[in-house]
Amino acid sequence: MAKDDLPEPKRRNRTMSVADVLAGALDPVLKKRGFASRDIIAHWPVMAPKPYDEVAIPDKLSWPRGERSAEGATLVLRCVPGHALAIAHEGEKIAAAINRYFGFVLVGSVRLSAEPFTPGSGKQEQAPYQPSPGVQAKVGAQLAGVENEELREALRTLGHALSSRSEHKGGQG
Repeated sequence: MAKDDLPEPKRRNRTMSVADVLAGALDPVLKKRGFASRDIIAHWPVMAPKPYDEVAIPDKLSWPRGERSAEGATLVLRCVPGHALAIAHEGEKIAAAINRYFGFVLVGSVRLSAEPFTPGSGKQEQAPYQPSPGVQAKVGAQLAGVENEELREALRTLGHALSSRSEHKGGQG
């Protein structure tokens, strides 16, 4: 057997995108919610008509009992409470936009979820970490011999970050 005929070994130390890593964890959860893939959630801002791309988000896709019918599934949307009435009236327009995006009848009707949707609720900023005076003094003493100002600041930031990790784990800084 020639060297070129050998199959390429499976790499275990390759870089992977965050989407690939999360796919294994998200897919089973999405399947329980009726989604065959992440497409409708991932591309919602592109496929949904304005302003529903910003005030609503897909929650569940319910297929009729038995076989998947030609009428499509019922898409359950979470929405901002003030837009519920408009979405209830524009359900056919939203379903048509989704079906146009996919090129086949996926959604037959749109319903509203009892759970509200709050845009930007996932974006929470943490307060910047302020190391204790003891940690600041310890890191400062260790960096006293570093002459380059930029390097000293980078090392100071690193030292404070590492001390915050050890403090959060119950260690001493």
